[in-house]
Amino acid sequence: MSAKTTMSTAVLAGAVLTALTSYAAYAAGPLTDGEMSAAMDAGKEKCYGVALAGLNDCAAGPGTTCQGTSTVDFQGNAWKLVQGGTCASIAVPGDRTGSLEPLTRDLPA
Repeated sequence: MSAKTTMSTAVLAGAVLTALTSYAAYAAGPLTDGEMSAAMDAGKEKCYGVALAGLNDCAAGPGTTCQGTSTVDFQGNAWKLVQGGTCASIAVPGDRTGSLEPLTRDLPA
């Protein structure tokens, strides 16, 4: 196989993987009670204002309806599960950090 064919195959595989990952986040439903309980038992905590658009873990308020539906990076009312005790130390652009409580910043218009 030529180097060009190998590179084309690698690029195509990467594009397919990206599409499947995006669809999985889009199609995922809210975390079940069991999944949430397991995450908390594993030492995770909800951290608001740290998720990238479309990568929040579940509903958080206006602008989010379910997992993967935040529309703004670092949306203040969208949360992501993070390792317990680390939320407030997670830095986001603008000299800001995550919060254990919902924030009123970066909400969708």
